[in-house]
Amino acid sequence: MAHLLAVSLLAVSLLAVSLLAAGCVTDRAVEEPAPAPTLSVAPEPPPATPPVAFGWTDLRGRPLSTASVRGRTTVLAFVATYDVASQAQARFLTALSKRHVPRINVGLVVLEQETNRPMVEAFVETLGIDYPVVFADAATLAGNGPFDGLHHVPSIVVLDREGHERARRLGLAKEEDLEELVREVEAD
Repeated sequence: MAHLLAVSLLAVSLLAVSLLAAGCVTDRAVEEPAPAPTLSVAPEPPPATPPVAFGWTDLRGRPLSTASVRGRTTVLAFVATYDVASQAQARFLTALSKRHVPRINVGLVVLEQETNRPMVEAFVETLGIDYPVVFADAATLAGNGPFDGLHHVPSIVVLDREGHERARRLGLAKEEDLEELVREVEAD
């Protein structure tokens, strides 16, 4: 009987070795075949759109327009003099301006009627703003102008070198937020 058991064990061992050698059975987990490599497809570029068309005259009589900002990344802040967050936004924009002009353009768009000019001039003087400050036109005040739907203060719009809107931020954007927005637009 012991002889029969030894022969049976030998037969099972030989069968196992044969199956292992043939690749039918392994002592390791069966590995799934690696998926075939796929080509990565870059996302389609956005449809070509014309640059944002705007044209205002700042408090000193200089233009702030599509043509005057072309060739540089431009950061526009939309503010109101009665809003404390807008005051902070103007200060953050001043800091950005001091670090990066003339490499970039900055401008302040006041979302108020021009009848508030004395208040806007006091706002500019008090905050030491030395970059263009303009009154928004009637269409922009209504939220229908070149920056369609923008009537929240403060807000930031960043244009690329050709004048296309590349970023929009509603609410207060701190100095580091402005720096990041400019870096992202310039990297594209």
